[in-house]
Amino acid sequence: MVEIIGLQEAAEMVSDGASVMIGGFIGVGGPNSIIEALIENNVKDLTIISNDTVTPDLGIGKLVVNKQIKKAIVTHIGTNPETGRQMNAGELEIELVPQGTLAERIRAGGAGLGGVLTKAGLKTPVEEGKRKLDINGQDYLLEMPLKADIALLKASKADKAGNLYYNGATRNFNPVMATAAELVIAEVDEIVEIGEINPNDVMTPGIFVNFIVKGGR
Repeated sequence: MVEIIGLQEAAEMVSDGASVMIGGFIGVGGPNSIIEALIENNVKDLTIISNDTVTPDLGIGKLVVNKQIKKAIVTHIGTNPETGRQMNAGELEIELVPQGTLAERIRAGGAGLGGVLTKAGLKTPVEEGKRKLDINGQDYLLEMPLKADIALLKASKADKAGNLYYNGATRNFNPVMATAAELVIAEVDEIVEIGEINPNDVMTPGIFVNFIVKGGR
């Protein structure tokens, strides 16, 4: 059975210099209450793996504004002008990854695979510094797996065994990130008894989750 902890306790598990996967898609399905606690703790030099850096006034975007991130591995930064400003000023390292490739790299990390082969990024700056393999006469980029020290997820509902349900599009990157981190903390809107989530609705099995936190909607 997973342990139910408070927001501050969850935030204290993230130390300076940690690599952190954060679920969400432009803030939807993001663990914003835990992020607020990280801001209060002023944890520094984080490497963030996420779909995006949201907007300056929400979620990961606030970490950017507060200059708590050293590097961000993301698919785009267009919704957060401050991310672009810091990147151009040399204050923040950005690794841009095609969205499908990012999801597959995380999946590879969780599944213990040595990497994934993809055509995405061929003949673009994405291929710089990467191995190119010829498979049956066609070129593919070898993309390496991604793992993290901690994954911070957001779910609509958890039971006391840690099984998670995500409502609608909040599912996004959360389930795959749950498989690819050493420690997984899920912020949830509601905690229910074991058996109250229909097994068909479980999207992240509790075996992947270490801690759950009752957060805000």
